[in-house]
Amino acid sequence: MSSLILTDDIATFRRFNRMYTRLIGTLNEGLLNSDFSLPEARVLYELATRTSPKAKEIAEELDMDPGYLSRLLGKFERDGLLRRKTSDQDGRYAELSLTPRGKSSFKKLNVLSEGQARTLLEGLPHSARLQLIDSMQTIEGILMKASRNAQPYAIRAHRVGDMGWIAHREGLGYAQQYGWNEMFEALVARIVSEFLTNFDSSRERCWIAEVDGQHAGHIFLVKHPTEQHTAKLRLPFVEPSARGMGLGDALVKECIQFARTVGYRKVVLWTQSILTTAHRIYEKAGFRLVKEEPHHSFGKDLVGQEWELDLLNDCVAH
Repeated sequence: MSSLILTDDIATFRRFNRMYTRLIGTLNEGLLNSDFSLPEARVLYELATRTSPKAKEIAEELDMDPGYLSRLLGKFERDGLLRRKTSDQDGRYAELSLTPRGKSSFKKLNVLSEGQARTLLEGLPHSARLQLIDSMQTIEGILMKASRNAQPYAIRAHRVGDMGWIAHREGLGYAQQYGWNEMFEALVARIVSEFLTNFDSSRERCWIAEVDGQHAGHIFLVKHPTEQHTAKLRLPFVEPSARGMGLGDALVKECIQFARTVGYRKVVLWTQSILTTAHRIYEKAGFRLVKEEPHHSFGKDLVGQEWELDLLNDCVAH
């Protein structure tokens, strides 16, 4: 690459950064006209959405100087947003948790952020919105892949064509591994059809995992049909070729973080006793087994299990 071309590319890169930071208001004194700076808002997000936030992990996630983070956490304490005490299990760590005031502040900031994104996206034609989202995902994928600390996978929102692939891969995967018949594929097809037909973007999500641009897994979080403050985790799946990367943990984490952010109080799921690898992921995330019942489905005698995660009483130890 010639130095002249590189100079032009650098200018384009910097121009994009100036445009985008102005567009989303990151240069304003308070992010989204709130009382929080951008660094404060990012730390507040990590505190609110992590199951067990630790100061060290937040500093690493945000690439933030630990001393600077400590000062922000101290400010949150003085403002009545954060509680911090020495861990009973390990005196080297502090237990962090948002106070009711801190949770309320995060909820208000999150509503403002959702509103900003919705306003920008709703103002675009459908084709332009798809192009914008695809471009954002492309930028994220390229830059994360170039980073030495990048995860070996990327996680994105669903788009046109994904649901047919999900039904195909679930049906084929469970037939090959467990001998389940076509009735399981029919069940998956109904689930994805209902998701698209009744999709509530404010309370529901589907995440698609990719490795080198290829589908590697997926997961859904949807509203419970009868319990207002309960979400259902559905169809967690990781391709055999992508296992061992921590992708299952990452997909479940996405569900839990989103459920917390939008105000669900509980997450439930239905699975089978033979899926022991998935059980370890659920246990690690804080789910507990609440019910087992034998049944005959998909051509096999199975033991169905119900698991749940209480988001209100889930221990936030750090």
